Amino acid sequence: MNTTSTIVMAKAPLPGYAKTRLIPALGAAGAAALAQRLLDHTVAQAVAAALGPVDLCCAPDATHPALARHAGAGLQLSAQGDGDLGQRMARAFARWLPQGPVLMIGTDAPALDTSVLRQAAAALQWADAVFVPALDGGYALIGLRRAAPTLFDGIAWSTPQVMAQTRERLAAAGLLHHELAPLADIDEPADLVHLPPGWR
Repeated sequence: MNTTSTIVMAKAPLPGYAKTRLIPALGAAGAAALAQRLLDHTVAQAVAAALGPVDLCCAPDATHPALARHAGAGLQLSAQGDGDLGQRMARAFARWLPQGPVLMIGTDAPALDTSVLRQAAAALQWADAVFVPALDGGYALIGLRRAAPTLFDGIAWSTPQVMAQTRERLAAAGLLHHELAPLADIDEPADLVHLPPGWR
């Protein structure tokens, strides 16, 4: 299999900044603590998948100790920069696609493990794009083997329409895509039932 880069889009796990929709259930500190655990778990899975370089793409920047401590062998840090989510995602893909296929994940889906990452990378050997849909209507992973900027422009991010709108963009662009089994994102209090045992 060719080398596949992995971008992990991550927020610094700060109270009142990360996982804010979980604050009613967990409090600001509890939501930040869960964000930290999700971040650490996701980075560990991305590195363990051993697909190629891993870029921890950070917001608001890469200086927070919880983010900076992950820099090291096989993992580099970058800043997401300004713009909406689509603009930030498109910019990160543009940095890495010249080197080959790229996977991008967030830190919200604890079931997105090395096996899923390897399946997604394998799909990019024949598909233009690969996705792991999220149960909430978004997606937990997107992978591309060539630039597709129309997938990120004008999407209603953080709504149940994200994956449906993206499928429309894929069809309009004539891109062959593959979808793996959907997974749960941990965004709202009701999603906490999907946490692994012992994480609460």
